[in-house]
Amino acid sequence: MSEPTPLPKQLLAEFTGTAALLCAVIGSGIMAQRISGGNDGVALLANTLATVFALYVLIESLGPISGAHFNPLVTLVMWSKGQLAQTHAAQVALFFIAAQLSGAVAGAALANAMFELPLLHFSQHLRGGWDATGQFTGWGQWVAEAVATGGLLFTILRAPEGKAPALVACYIGAAYWFTASTSFANPAAVMGRMFSDTFAGIAPASAIGFVLAQAVGAALGVALAHALSPQKTSV
Repeated sequence: MSEPTPLPKQLLAEFTGTAALLCAVIGSGIMAQRISGGNDGVALLANTLATVFALYVLIESLGPISGAHFNPLVTLVMWSKGQLAQTHAAQVALFFIAAQLSGAVAGAALANAMFELPLLHFSQHLRGGWDATGQFTGWGQWVAEAVATGGLLFTILRAPEGKAPALVACYIGAAYWFTASTSFANPAAVMGRMFSDTFAGIAPASAIGFVLAQAVGAALGVALAHALSPQKTSV
């Protein structure tokens, strides 16, 4: 039996993985916007491909260390299922989430730095919420985030053993295109993308709505996965 990975290494893996993921998402968005000639479809395609490839690599390489959550909602679900440390699991979950959120901000800063932008600057990209005139717009993006996050948790929980990296990367790639929000599906992604006023950014005013929608979607995804799981027929 292999020894459990020490918590500091797990936290480093979660910090590094989340930072790298956000760096890939934001950096590819900046590059795509600069070279796509104003074609948002081409820019989104490039952003999607970079995210899918990076996500697959990160899950495969860091999964054996920390489980490759990179997402506070995934961590909370794994904690609720008893898949974190047997002792002080609630503390471990909080440490994971702190590592993910700080990693997301670090990843945004790194992406901004590579393209000679201010390290951290708030996005002006409103994605649902109240606009400057006081009108509520973009509720469909909040619905999209619930769908995206529910699908992500469903995919993680229903993936056959060893298939999760590919299935999660494929799902996120597909959800970039079939959801109105381009599938953040992750409160840490919201945190990081708030700090880059670029193609992949999100305005702070839209952030709370996205996170709440993600939480609702995660609960629904978990419930569906549970409903489809085989039921015990004997003790």
